[in-house]
Amino acid sequence: MALDQSFIGRSYPPTSTYEVGREKIREFADAIGDENPIFRDVEAARAAGYPDVIAPPTFLTVINLAAINTIVADPELGLDYSRMVHGDQTFTHARPAHAGDRLRLTTFVEDIMARAGNDFLTVRAEITDAEGELVCTTKAQLVVRGA
Repeated sequence: MALDQSFIGRSYPPTSTYEVGREKIREFADAIGDENPIFRDVEAARAAGYPDVIAPPTFLTVINLAAINTIVADPELGLDYSRMVHGDQTFTHARPAHAGDRLRLTTFVEDIMARAGNDFLTVRAEITDAEGELVCTTKAQLVVRGA
């Protein structure tokens, strides 16, 4: 079943606020094997010009994934999750996320297209801080393999 084209252009406003914590940043850095001290040590981060430890560039996947899952779980979209694979992911940072940030995420269905019997769903998220300033824009392309 093809994905519902009427989803193109839909937006999903923030439903919660995510507070970035030092321990979550450290856990993520551990998980990706990055020993950079600006992800772990407040003084190292401050010496580098940041207000607190910063998150690795891909850390925002933590909050982005839940938003994407809300979209793909919508039965009206017609996405068979068992046939879905991750195609691409990009992060365009306005600034690094850091411990203490209170982030909100607005998600958009940017495109749906079919090619070679597969559907491609492109989802964009704009992640802002408590002041409404852009922190990062993410894009994810999901591929739903044809039967």
